[in-house]
Amino acid sequence: MSNVAVVGGGAAGMMATCAAAANGHAVTLFEHNEKLGKKLFITGKGRCNLTNDYGTEDFFGAVSRNSKFLYSAVYQFDSRSVMQFFEEHGLRLKTERGNRVFPVSDHSSDVIRTLENVLKQRKVKVILHADVTDLLVEEGCVRGLIYNGKEFPCDAVIMATGGKSYPSTGSDGSGWEILQRVGHSCTALRPALTGMRTREDYILSLQGLSLKNVSVTVKAGTKKVFSDFGEMLFTHQGISGPVILTASSVIPDRYFQSDLSFEIDLKPSLGAEQLDRRLQRDFEENVNRQFKNALNRLLPAKLIPVIISLSGIEPEKKVNSITKEERKKLLMVLKHFPGTIIGLCGWREAIITRGGIRVKEVNPSTMESRIVQGLYLCGEMLDLDAVTGGYNLQIAWSTGHLAGASIPSKA
Repeated sequence: MSNVAVVGGGAAGMMATCAAAANGHAVTLFEHNEKLGKKLFITGKGRCNLTNDYGTEDFFGAVSRNSKFLYSAVYQFDSRSVMQFFEEHGLRLKTERGNRVFPVSDHSSDVIRTLENVLKQRKVKVILHADVTDLLVEEGCVRGLIYNGKEFPCDAVIMATGGKSYPSTGSDGSGWEILQRVGHSCTALRPALTGMRTREDYILSLQGLSLKNVSVTVKAGTKKVFSDFGEMLFTHQGISGPVILTASSVIPDRYFQSDLSFEIDLKPSLGAEQLDRRLQRDFEENVNRQFKNALNRLLPAKLIPVIISLSGIEPEKKVNSITKEERKKLLMVLKHFPGTIIGLCGWREAIITRGGIRVKEVNPSTMESRIVQGLYLCGEMLDLDAVTGGYNLQIAWSTGHLAGASIPSKA
């Protein structure tokens, strides 16, 4: 049996603790907040999309960076293993659209409670309000840590302090500073799975409007750097929602050094000719009405004034006097609604962090540091991230489980 310290009581840290304790180790979990799972509590809008019921091979296609590093972790503890773990410990699950897995209760607090119950069953000691400030390393081996000004000797340390997103939950990046002091290096950090800031006032005027079944294309100059279909949302800063969150993580960092253009196809299921015929039918039914009152069946009310303005057609113009050329301009706006991205939203809005400890400094078969023996890293501390849909929590569960399960018994 080894004496193990886990730093960070989020998804990865709690799973690492469960796995280490299951192997008979004496485990102490250090969390600097007043309770465990603070960030987990707000994931999935408070419902906790805890994994994705994917085929394991499909999972790697959803990982934005360093997917090969995850092979051992994911194959040893995949989404089915995660689901089985929670269900065996009393949490009922359901699978929704896009294979997203949630607790039946729709309460993230039930996910946290389940993990806390496992920690209790496995006799884990939990220390809250614990400010871990350094690791004790001698001759390349971890010997303990310092918390609240006191030394805590141990045989192994698992670092799971998370990234910098949602700083209100305690994610402040301090874990990276500790690891860099013992020899690790960190890639560039930036918010990911986050909204994007836009330039145009007319986009900001649409705040609160959500769109379903639209196609979004992002370009750097004339080069297409992203295109996807799904849901999006207009916010007080610009654009967000599932498609935009994915774009923020998939588009290479270098393209955000300058402005990007984007366009929305508001009716991707209809080709230009089909949409034109649809417009003509709508116009025929509203032949004596003003243009501003003729688009209610086609578009959400909040979007209509913006579309009219961009089309250049007078709002009060009678529908029966709209020309073919004017209708073409309207079609262009509907199929290519334009905007300019001037940057990403900040850490407060970001779901995850892009960047972290370089994966080449960690053994992918165990999550043990290649620099300090007995030191293990997992979750958002590492340079790993994926698109939205439960994949990032799966990374946390898989890497945390592998780290906890890999600690050897003390000789």
